[in-house]
Amino acid sequence: MELLTDPQAWIAFATLTLLELVLGIDNIIFISILVDKLPRAKQEVARRIGLFMAMFMRIGLLLVLAWIVGLVEPLFNIVGHPISGRDIILILGGLFLIWKSTGEIHQSLEGEEDHMNSNVKATLTSVVLQIMVIDLVFSLDSIITAVGMVDEVAIMIAAVVASVGLMMLFASAIGQFVSRHPSIKMLALTFLVVVGVVLVAEGFGHHVPKGYIYFAMAFSLMVEMLNIRFRKRASSVVRLHQNHIPGE
Repeated sequence: MELLTDPQAWIAFATLTLLELVLGIDNIIFISILVDKLPRAKQEVARRIGLFMAMFMRIGLLLVLAWIVGLVEPLFNIVGHPISGRDIILILGGLFLIWKSTGEIHQSLEGEEDHMNSNVKATLTSVVLQIMVIDLVFSLDSIITAVGMVDEVAIMIAAVVASVGLMMLFASAIGQFVSRHPSIKMLALTFLVVVGVVLVAEGFGHHVPKGYIYFAMAFSLMVEMLNIRFRKRASSVVRLHQNHIPGE
């Protein structure tokens, strides 16, 4: 009850919820791209399963904070750099993200026939398993950030639940928008490759400020949204024929 009347607790809750939303953007985009490979009837089910798993995975990690702290202890060295359990998860998750995003880019450029064949092969189980892998990576990175910001586990859990609830409100709209606009999907895939490279780099001790990445994503998205709007306006503009003088 003391937390409910503490202004500092509410400020920490709001800040952490916003941070979780920002850190969850990559997860929503990845889930949207994977879900798009399923039949339309199963897409919403897979999307909700993916977000629910992300929420429970983050809450579970919060409840085993001692294990998370232990993950930062060095296990061995590679080229003079100590590698911890967290680093291994980040490296493997980053490599998986690069591999998966590159495969999606290749598949998108192969044509409609190859895309339809991939939709047939995709199953709910395979999509959910892939979502679980990337949920673990994004959840670990998010929770470690949360542990560094807030001391109260109750505030962390409340922020995780609130952020996932907000994600569920917008995930379907984001997924449909990405599916309708191939250029947005390609842009999202390229940034997922960048995120994968950043995860691998952080696993090897090279920290890349996330602000640069999110600014680049926001700027590129803004430019592409303007391009989409201009293309729509250009397609609806009535073009007048130029005056033609006989004999010219």
